Amino acid sequence: MPTTKHTAALAAIIAALALPVQAYEQGDWIIRVGAANVDPDTDSDPINIADIQTLPGGVDVDDDTQLGITATYMLTDIWAVELLAATPFDHDITLEDAPIDAGSTKHLPPTLTFMWYPMGGKDSAFQPYVGAGINYTYFWDEEVDGELEAALGAIIGSPDPVPADLDLDDSWGLAARAGFDYLFNENWGFNASVWWIDIDTEATIETDVAPDVKFDVEIDPWVYMIGVSYKF
Repeated sequence: MPTTKHTAALAAIIAALALPVQAYEQGDWIIRVGAANVDPDTDSDPINIADIQTLPGGVDVDDDTQLGITATYMLTDIWAVELLAATPFDHDITLEDAPIDAGSTKHLPPTLTFMWYPMGGKDSAFQPYVGAGINYTYFWDEEVDGELEAALGAIIGSPDPVPADLDLDDSWGLAARAGFDYLFNENWGFNASVWWIDIDTEATIETDVAPDVKFDVEIDPWVYMIGVSYKF
């Protein structure tokens, strides 16, 4: 049997969750935190290695999940501006034409988005939004995997791996955004979000036998985030 103490505690929790929902309004800040997955939709140019071997499939970039954070400021009851940040994403890179690990890279994709809240100014638990903006992606810590260096050696007929360096150019591109908050009370809510981001980079592989091997890679990821929102 629940005691009076337990009943009072349960009633307090229910009452806290049932606090009135207040509309998003001009001047509000909304912080969202959650698990963010970057899922690339990769399209790569062929890789021509010193006119000796061409890899027509290019490369593929795998997905990664990190902590995502957004900060939104309501310019009016329905218009807002938002900045996306995250802990660094770490992606493995593979060859499309062979089961070979080609390398890896880290990146950060800060994205500034102009947002529309159709329910802004209305007291509703469901607060959807859409938006568009611009992304800057910074790549660093690019590394070439030993499997690729061994494959380069085999391509030129060497018994030894060919040391190589990888460089990825930073990217500017457009971004589209949609999602919703489901508000539990005046401050807290559940959030689900999705972005499509245009990320294009030029990759350069440097070796002693094939300097400046360049090819374009369209990463163009879908980014999914699920977490919580907090309004103040």
